[in-house]
Amino acid sequence: MQLNKRPVQPLADRWRASKVRQTFLAVLMGCRALLTTAALVATLGVTAAPGIAQTASENRVLAQAQGGFNPAAVRSMLAEGDAAASRGDLEEARADYDKARKASKQLLAFYRDLSGAFRGLDARIPREMDTKGREALELLAETNLRLAALFRRQNQPEVAVPVLVEVVKLMTPAKPQGQKAYQSLLELGFVETEFRGASAAGQ
Repeated sequence: MQLNKRPVQPLADRWRASKVRQTFLAVLMGCRALLTTAALVATLGVTAAPGIAQTASENRVLAQAQGGFNPAAVRSMLAEGDAAASRGDLEEARADYDKARKASKQLLAFYRDLSGAFRGLDARIPREMDTKGREALELLAETNLRLAALFRRQNQPEVAVPVLVEVVKLMTPAKPQGQKAYQSLLELGFVETEFRGASAAGQ
């Protein structure tokens, strides 16, 4: 009586079948790992970008209007001084105006230095610095005019003279700020000749 026996696979065939299974499993695991990595990278890309942008924004502390070091921050100081002056706190107003004057002078000097350093190398940077410099110059003039008005309210007209002369020197009498400063000097009696404009020079 013969028993039904399963045909015995040759050893070489079994070895090849085993290698095929191993290769298939390796490819499958590789695909899973690749998909997992892609998903992880996509998640990091979505979540990390805002964090990087936020960090970059937080690092630009000098660009802030409050507590920064820029023309907008100077305007904020002037606004605080105006508010103090309007409520009669002249000492606080003077402190705010002094801070604004100091910051304006520093900004003006730094912008000029940077403009000169990059001139002839990258025209964009001198253009930006020149624009910022003109803004800082106008802010300095406005600050000086406010200080002069404050000194007059405090019955210290002689203290107002230097800041008014500085405005005329910086802005020239051709600009509204320069004309206003010279008019104040005329009202104080420091000068006597009325300025009638460049067209009237020599008359």
